Amino acid sequence: MPSKKLGLLIGAEEEDWPSALEAMYRRHDPVATVNGEPLHVQVERVRVHPFNLRADTSYDAVVDRLGHWQLNPREWLKKAALYNGVYLLNNPFTFQSMEKHSAYVAMMRLGLHVPKTWLIPLKTYPERPGYQETASRYYDWFDLPGLVGHEFAYPLYMKPFDGGGWRGVSRIDNEWELMRAYDASGQTMMHLQAALEGFDVFVRALGIGPQIRPMHYDPSQPLHMRYVIDQDFLSPEKQQEIIRITKVINAFFRWEINSCEAILKDGLMQPIDYANACPDMHLFSLNVNFPWTIKSLLAWTSFCLATDRQMRLDMNTHDYFAIADDTERSYDEKLIAYEALADAYFETARFEEFRAQQLGWLDEAMWEFVQTPEFDAILQGIVRAKFPPHEHEQFFAHYRGIMRYWVEQNAKG
Repeated sequence: MPSKKLGLLIGAEEEDWPSALEAMYRRHDPVATVNGEPLHVQVERVRVHPFNLRADTSYDAVVDRLGHWQLNPREWLKKAALYNGVYLLNNPFTFQSMEKHSAYVAMMRLGLHVPKTWLIPLKTYPERPGYQETASRYYDWFDLPGLVGHEFAYPLYMKPFDGGGWRGVSRIDNEWELMRAYDASGQTMMHLQAALEGFDVFVRALGIGPQIRPMHYDPSQPLHMRYVIDQDFLSPEKQQEIIRITKVINAFFRWEINSCEAILKDGLMQPIDYANACPDMHLFSLNVNFPWTIKSLLAWTSFCLATDRQMRLDMNTHDYFAIADDTERSYDEKLIAYEALADAYFETARFEEFRAQQLGWLDEAMWEFVQTPEFDAILQGIVRAKFPPHEHEQFFAHYRGIMRYWVEQNAKG
C-alpha cells in the first residue's frame, strides 16, 4: 500500500492536539499493515493559498478545524471533496447548511428531548436593497416580552441561531436583560431556549467517528476546570443513551468530529447544543480526557486511510424519519434503530475489528508517550499559551499531576 497523506487544517488554536497527533504518527510508522503491506501516514499542516479548481492534491484525508469559520479554506475543502475525492473530517457541506438551527429542528423531528426553542427575527435589518421594504410589508410586529411571558419562564437563554464558541450567548433572568440582549444582537438572528434549572448532570460527549466519550461538565467553572474528573457520573443506562444520541447526531449530519452537550434532569436526557464544528480537543481543558482524544483521532483517521473510506456528501434523512414516524416504537426503541443506521454509516463493526487487529499497540503507546519529555514540552507549551508567567510553575505542576493520575489509572497490572 502506498503512503497516505493526512492534512491538518487548523487556525488560531493551541498546538497541543496537532503536535500530539503528529508525534504519535511519527513514533509509530508504519501505523498498521493492510493486506500485508505497511501503511505509512505522513501528517502535514494544510496551507491556505489561491487554487485552481481542477488542481490535483496530495492529501488523502483532511482533519478540518478552520473551514467552518473562514471562507477560503472552506471552498478549498469543497473542491477537494468533489473533485479530488479527499476524505474530510468534517463534512463542510452539512456544517454550512445544517447549522444549530437546522440541527435542533432535525433532532426534534427524530423525537429527541430538545428544550423548547424559538427563533426570533433580527433586531436590526441589513441595509440592503429590498430588505427594508420587504420587512415593512411582510414582517409582523411582535411583542418580545409578551412572547417570552406566554411561552417561557425566566430564566432562559438567548443565543445565535448558528452558534460558535459561546459567541453571543446570554442568560436571561428578567425583562430588562431580555431587551438588553436583543438590542445587542443587532443583525444576528437569535434563538430563545428554555433554561433547565436544577439539573442533575451536565454532560458533554465528544464523538470521533463511532467513538464516543461522555464527560462530566460544569459550565460554571473556569474553562480549565469545566471537565470534572469523574467516571461514574451517569448510570449505565444514561451513559448508553448519551452515547447513542451523540453517535446518531453525528451520523445523521455526516459529522465525524463533533460534541453533544446534554442536560440530565428528572431522568430526561435533553440535548441542548450539538452542532460544534470545532469541538474542544485541548489538553488545557480536557485534562484526563486528552489521551483518549488523541488515540481516537489516530484510530479513526488511520481506519479511513487504510480502507480508502469514501466521503458521503449526501444524507439519508428519510431513513431516520421513517423510524421517527413509526408510532408503534417507543423512544428507546427508536433510539436503538437510529443507532443501527449510525453504525452502518460509520462501519462501526469493521472499524472495531481494524482497531483490535491493527492498532493493538495504541493504548500502551499513548501511555508511554504521556510520560516522555516530548509530551511534557507540549504540556508546558499549552500552559505558557494560556496562563500568565507568574502562574506557569503552578500550572506545570497542576497538569503534570493530572497526567500522572491518568498514567496510574491506565497502568497495566
